Amino acid sequence: MTAGQLWVTIGLLGQVCFFGRFFVQWVASERAGRSIVPRAFWYFSIAGGMILLSYAIWRRDPVFVLGQSGGLFVYLRNLVLLRREDAAA
Repeated sequence: MTAGQLWVTIGLLGQVCFFGRFFVQWVASERAGRSIVPRAFWYFSIAGGMILLSYAIWRRDPVFVLGQSGGLFVYLRNLVLLRREDAAA
């Protein structure tokens, strides 16, 4: 496997993580009978975001790098808010 093929595989893994987060959210919402966002959604978001950020850096794509960097901040912030909520309960 060449370095290019490896990075394409890494990029695809990131996309799988992003699909996984939507799948988890959909299943959780169907089970609850209402729209919810489970904690696993944010973990899949972070994993997919970090993997895709690595891929974007390798591709030297500033638009993709900026987009993934901003998303990671939002995903991490949501986990911080959830931990605060757990601590207050």
